[in-house]
Amino acid sequence: MAYLERLVQEPLPVWGLVRTPLGYILLDRNGLADFARLLRAEIAPGPPDFLSRLARGHDRAARSFQSALRRLAVARCLPGGLPRMLRRVLPARCAYLNVGHSNLTERVLKAVRTVPEARIAVMIHDVIPLTHPDFQRAGSVAPFEAKLRRVRRYADVILYNSADTARKTLDILAGWGAVPQGIVAHLGTTPVAPDPGGLPDGLPPASPYFITVGTIEPRKNHALLLDVWEALGPDAPMLLIAGNRGWRNEDVFARLDAMPPTGPVREVAGLDDGALAALVEGAHALLFPSFAEGFGLPAVEALRLGTPVLCSNIETFREVLGDSAVYLETDGWQNWKCRVVDWSKRSREEIRISNFEAPEWDAHFKIALSYT
Repeated sequence: MAYLERLVQEPLPVWGLVRTPLGYILLDRNGLADFARLLRAEIAPGPPDFLSRLARGHDRAARSFQSALRRLAVARCLPGGLPRMLRRVLPARCAYLNVGHSNLTERVLKAVRTVPEARIAVMIHDVIPLTHPDFQRAGSVAPFEAKLRRVRRYADVILYNSADTARKTLDILAGWGAVPQGIVAHLGTTPVAPDPGGLPDGLPPASPYFITVGTIEPRKNHALLLDVWEALGPDAPMLLIAGNRGWRNEDVFARLDAMPPTGPVREVAGLDDGALAALVEGAHALLFPSFAEGFGLPAVEALRLGTPVLCSNIETFREVLGDSAVYLETDGWQNWKCRVVDWSKRSREEIRISNFEAPEWDAHFKIALSYT
């Protein structure tokens, strides 16, 4: 969204490429502006069109959205016609920006290359599927490696969200051949207004509470926090686990299912951004014991809201959060327990580190757009 909203304001011509079940759609600046309004729910997509009936397996909302984009299109094509459509509409020396790890297919990248003197820039958020394959969904590692190999082969510039991500990616790419130019640009953050009115009954807790934010998957290391709270016993402060259940974490799911519904650990899923921000803003601290991160956005957002952060001692956090967080190793839960007990006895103002300056999108784009 940050890229979409920024690029439609740039003086240069801009287009957006959308992949749908029925082929590709190309939007111009006006179409992209309306696309942004659709995503923000400022306008309704309207009813599904006739073609949307051919997109099997999609609900009415998805078909309505795809139909709206077809109505906004300046060009569209079946998959095999993508190179011809891009050459017909796009000018020479255009720049293709891919910032989401999606559509990094042979078809798309080769099609962009058919536009004379086109440049390709790809953002890499992390290479965790390759550095920590044991944490991934079954069958996801090989496709990710193939995607990264295509990036190395086709990209002119790789944007990295952190220097740590750049180092880890370069270690992998260097073994495959020549490496594209790399640029580090920390992600910006967009302030979200906390909305307590969007919280379910009973939230936020009346007494001081701690929160962790993220999908319940092995990499996020929820098991360490459960060890801490089991050791603290029934008189422990409330721990809110904000995130959906993920993959390969059956032991953690079983532990959560065995906990009493009125106990000090509670799962909270499906919150919108404003409600989640309200919980984070009101928490005594955010706990973030991840084994690996590409950037660590929940910690950045927590510090921006004035909430103290206790996180794992990994290079990414050190780089992005600096001296504004407290770091602990993840090789044992005892130190985490001691810190939680200590912080529980102190006010949030006593444990807060107030010198954090959140990275801004303007700074990100000043770097990223100058190289792409």
